[in-house]
Amino acid sequence: MSLTSDPKDPNLTHGVNDEPVEQAKTYLVDDGTGEFVRPVRHTYVHDKGCGAVTTMGLRLAETYARDPKFYGATYCVGCRMHRPVSEFVWDGTDERVGS
Repeated sequence: MSLTSDPKDPNLTHGVNDEPVEQAKTYLVDDGTGEFVRPVRHTYVHDKGCGAVTTMGLRLAETYARDPKFYGATYCVGCRMHRPVSEFVWDGTDERVGS
């Protein structure tokens, strides 16, 4: 998996999946500047789905911490699908991902 801050990168995928898929080859991240407005969290739970716990890398977690609404969907390792962020909570909290 690679990361890019270029929203026009041809390797990016968008939106949610209806069938299982592998993780995307490339994920969009912010430019890495700016203040964190939320804690940097690495792990979330698919509480409105399969219940699986997914852990992401630092740059993705930092992007969420700077701009919680940056992503509309996130990957679930249990379902093997990108699903709306509203289906997930940060592990150990009742706080919705993307809020």
